[in-house]
Amino acid sequence: MTLPSIDPTGLFNVAGKSAIIVGATGAFGKVVCATLGKSGARLTIAAGNAAELNTLKGELDAANVEVTAIAKRPNSETDCNAIVRGAVTAFGAVDILVVASGMNDVAPIVEMNPERFQKVMLANVDGAWLIARAVGKQMIAQGRGGKVVFTSSARGKLGHPAGYSAYCTSKAAVDGLTKALGCEWGKFGITVNAIAPTVFRSPLTAWMFADDDKAKAVRAGFLARVPIGRLGDPEDLAGPLLFLCSRASDFHTGHILYADGGYTAG
Repeated sequence: MTLPSIDPTGLFNVAGKSAIIVGATGAFGKVVCATLGKSGARLTIAAGNAAELNTLKGELDAANVEVTAIAKRPNSETDCNAIVRGAVTAFGAVDILVVASGMNDVAPIVEMNPERFQKVMLANVDGAWLIARAVGKQMIAQGRGGKVVFTSSARGKLGHPAGYSAYCTSKAAVDGLTKALGCEWGKFGITVNAIAPTVFRSPLTAWMFADDDKAKAVRAGFLARVPIGRLGDPEDLAGPLLFLCSRASDFHTGHILYADGGYTAG
């Protein structure tokens, strides 16, 4: 039997691709910017905080990444259309969308009012749906396929005892959106997947990496569920992300890729 005619050269190549990243200034958003930008993609970064966004753009400029910045969140059809127009104006097309925006609000359900719940759903579900809709129209019109990557979580699959009724619900909805669009857009050559991290090192999780007794106790309890035996680092997300944004994943759609050290396997 002869070897299959497989040429892995360029499987993970995203150089020259036009990528929109919403929620770019968050911890995962910055991982996305560094991974795709340093791999040669041209970035349209979007976030609500204009000052933080300009700082990030300056860092990407200094790293010789082609980048344009749009200080908008994916909270409305108007803003999502503006983000897409900005990418097309700057780079002529949209090839990749990564939705890194989102939020959490922790409280027992009996202490959480409907307004707080809806705020989480708006950030995590409505925003993902709105920007995917706007980008999908552009990708379908271009007629050359594309890559959409949502941000899910282990909490889209598993519950949590500490007041995660809004967050778990929102991430389960993102998983459903991923599967639905994966089915709907397959005929257009657009793959739709989600990356689902668990705890990884960031400003928000820095306390879990500390050496005090509380952090050690929480960390030990968490790591008892992680087969690989450690918390995540940003670099642990770069490989799965690049896979989902490149032609290496052309036959993968509607999947939730758990970057969690095996946490959800147990």
